[in-house]
Amino acid sequence: MPPAVPRPRLRERRTWAEAEYGYLAELYAKVAAATITTHEPVLRAAPDLDDVWWESLTSALDAIANVPSSRVAVRQEYLDRAMPTYLGVPINTTVPAWTTAHGDLHWANLTSPTLTVLDWEGWGVAPAGYDAALLHAYSLLVPETAADVRRRLDHILDTPTGRFAELVVITELLQTTTRGDNLELEEPLRRRLGHLVQRG
Repeated sequence: MPPAVPRPRLRERRTWAEAEYGYLAELYAKVAAATITTHEPVLRAAPDLDDVWWESLTSALDAIANVPSSRVAVRQEYLDRAMPTYLGVPINTTVPAWTTAHGDLHWANLTSPTLTVLDWEGWGVAPAGYDAALLHAYSLLVPETAADVRRRLDHILDTPTGRFAELVVITELLQTTTRGDNLELEEPLRRRLGHLVQRG
């Protein structure tokens, strides 16, 4: 990752195989700064984030998106199966553009007042705009912060690829509600889905 991405320093990385399984272990430097949420990805109160923090996040997402990678965070095959099932509307599931993503960008993986992006085991190629869409979805219980995410990351979200990424994230999170997770997000996710479908 380029220097524009504030993340812990990777101290050691090892891979090995046992029988038919492959393993990867990474050791990162300890981060002292507090995460914005502590135990869950969903935001429940508006954080106090300044312009420098948002500018750092914007730069980080743009830099991550431009990193070449053979790693995969989201698969087309999953979208072909899951999007019609969980969105409940006819939809073209073909991803319009792929870029590299952190893959798990939520409030428990971001620190403040200085930004550090944590939890890197899932990064890889995903639909363009995936990280911004995921952060927005996890902000829906705090409308003022959700609006901040949309305003600060409008160059990503307010595009056809960004809107498709939102549908991908809504698919994934609605699927989690069927397992009893993220139940408080279901209603705002469905409202956002209705807005996106209506907008076309």
